[in-house]
Amino acid sequence: MMAKRVVRSLLGALSVGMMACGDLKPLATAPEDPRPDPEATFTRVQGVVFTPTCAFSGCHGGSAPAAGLDLSAAVAFANLVGAPSTQRPAMARVTPGDPERSYLVKKMRGDPDISGGRMPLGGPFVEEHVRLVSDWVRRGAPRD
Repeated sequence: MMAKRVVRSLLGALSVGMMACGDLKPLATAPEDPRPDPEATFTRVQGVVFTPTCAFSGCHGGSAPAAGLDLSAAVAFANLVGAPSTQRPAMARVTPGDPERSYLVKKMRGDPDISGGRMPLGGPFVEEHVRLVSDWVRRGAPRD
């Protein structure tokens, strides 16, 4: 009988304790490594990803860039950070600090909720490029 009371008391205390904890709130993103690469700068993103892979005539450069997104060096930052996506206007192309809410990252990964195909269209998926852009966004998408 005494043992039953102890068990009930423990179960009751455990139940109250668990309810007091509340629900765990998920992070805005769930990166594999909680720290972004400090060398993931906009200058590096431009030089490694945008200029050689995206910013040329017929794609995201020239006089009529695809989706109105010019990624040439002089205008890429302004066309990305905080700018609404033309394919999903409720979502910014780049949301500083949050790759999961950055349409650019979703397009590069080929997430199922994007419009059209993965970028670069017809090009290879390069994990290092996605990681570099994601880390730059996670750093707050600074103009560095």
